[in-house]
Amino acid sequence: MSGAPRGGSGGTVFQPLEEGDPRSVAGYRLSARLGAGGMGAVYLSYTPGGRPVAIKVIRPDFAEDAEFRRRFAQEVRAAQRVQGLYTAPVIDADTDARRPWLATAYVPGPSLADAVRSHGPLPVDTVLLLVAGIAEALQVIHGAGIVHRDLKPANVLLAADGPRVIDFGIARAADATSLTGSGVTIGTPSFMAPEQAAGREVTAATDIFALGQVAAYAATGSPAFGEGTSHGVLYRIVHEEPDLTGLPDRLRELVTRCLDKDPAARPSVTDLLALCQGASDQTALRRPDEWLPGAVAADITTRTAAPAPAAATTPPPPATPPTVVPSSAPAAPAAPVAAPHAPHPPTAPATPSAPPQGFGPPVPPPPQQHVHAPTPAPMAAPMAVHAPTPPPVPAPAPAPARKSSSRTVLFAVVAAVLAFAVAGGVTAFFLLQDDDATKRTQARDTSAQGGDTGTGDGAAAGNETPKAADSAKPSGPATPPKAPEPVTYKAIDLPSGYEVSLADDPVKPKDNSTGYDLSYSLGLSSNDGGRLVLLRNGQDPSLETCTTETRFATYISQDMLTKGSRLCLQSGAGDVALITIQGFPPESDPSDYITLDLTVWRGALDVEQAS
Repeated sequence: MSGAPRGGSGGTVFQPLEEGDPRSVAGYRLSARLGAGGMGAVYLSYTPGGRPVAIKVIRPDFAEDAEFRRRFAQEVRAAQRVQGLYTAPVIDADTDARRPWLATAYVPGPSLADAVRSHGPLPVDTVLLLVAGIAEALQVIHGAGIVHRDLKPANVLLAADGPRVIDFGIARAADATSLTGSGVTIGTPSFMAPEQAAGREVTAATDIFALGQVAAYAATGSPAFGEGTSHGVLYRIVHEEPDLTGLPDRLRELVTRCLDKDPAARPSVTDLLALCQGASDQTALRRPDEWLPGAVAADITTRTAAPAPAAATTPPPPATPPTVVPSSAPAAPAAPVAAPHAPHPPTAPATPSAPPQGFGPPVPPPPQQHVHAPTPAPMAAPMAVHAPTPPPVPAPAPAPARKSSSRTVLFAVVAAVLAFAVAGGVTAFFLLQDDDATKRTQARDTSAQGGDTGTGDGAAAGNETPKAADSAKPSGPATPPKAPEPVTYKAIDLPSGYEVSLADDPVKPKDNSTGYDLSYSLGLSSNDGGRLVLLRNGQDPSLETCTTETRFATYISQDMLTKGSRLCLQSGAGDVALITIQGFPPESDPSDYITLDLTVWRGALDVEQAS
């Protein structure tokens, strides 16, 4: 569980919640998305006392597997016993929930993977302190009867006072479940031990091998057994020696002993700490206040518990007006008016230093007197003005003339609506709603005149206004006025470094082509304004889905793809494709490629819309 997103320090550290993300988990209000991995998604939340926590929610397909649930519960119980200086403790969990979850202390620091990717290899003294901290963490983890199984740079966080090891033991929960036969990889190939890669017994010595790989990566910036396809890396781990080019001499004995093929020959945790001590220039390993390079330490400030500024796409407050309850007592609605709006995140912050919209720990509603203090009888004035003449409902709109806060404006609008309802304006309000609905229906009918007979209300609601329609109407992401015929291409073997273009017929891989739409290299990439979307389990793999989804990405790594995964591709030229992953090459195949099926709808989007 990480305090940084998968995208690394170059991306947004605190990502807004996506459409399919929960808003709360067992009473924890989720403030931001921290990242996602093979096991599930990680979110930022807070304890009732305001301490930040990272909550991992397990993927639905794992949650539906009975054996996974049993092992997950067992591993969580064991993990809760781990209380070390260099681990992120598990503080809460529910393994019986519909979507199992666990919460750990939030660590405000980049992962080792992010730090090396952004700033390069670490100095020798930093690596020694890093290895010593991880070794102490393993000592506590192994003492609780747990083997980490997935120790890698992404599971080591760099905090101001030392490293933190996370996600210990969780990989075992997925091992040998019914999902492992369908493309799910347990552990990360580049940091596996030989016995793990060969399917033999996994012991504490397996984590020592992984620690040697982590140390080599931290010091050189590259995995000890190289990169490439999973089967190629695993072959080298089992049969070849590591490439330690560029490894400083002071680290060579430590790393080479950890990377011994024989588990029995690897050093123990106690031996590792002695090796770190021997390689240090000091008489004793002492962690200074600034143990990280300056550039890496600076990244910690961007991962503090207060989230980054809210994105411009933060959704507005709900458009549905509050329920109007007729009452003869005009002052009665005062309390319900303020209460529904106080907790809503989109309400503007009271001061520049307050947490941005949609983020931060739960904040109690502001005292009622702050809302009503400017006018001792706030409801009376609007009623006196609007009750005799219902038609002038828009009158409150010009109210915010100078610097009135959004909360005051919102209160004024709600008060006007309530006053209008008491004066008998409810009927007119619903007539206006019906009129709006009629206009929307007419807009849909207009867009359907192009011959689109296959879109339903869900698709029509997002359609872009046809060029022949009123140009004053706003446009938005939309499906086309007419659905083109799909063309399917089966079992395309796309080699690493090759690309395909949806404009080609038939679609086939090309080497170093220009204007490509899709390429493969340890993942799938789009180009020329193209956008990828990884569909969730259960989503309809249709043109409508592919044209209305907005969870865009330009690159999706291979570790997120399994056999049967489906992706949508919107090309910059307006073509749309459904990509179905059929598999990866067997270990006996020396080639690096991905096999996929393509269903292409050419000209499905306006070029303007696709750009």
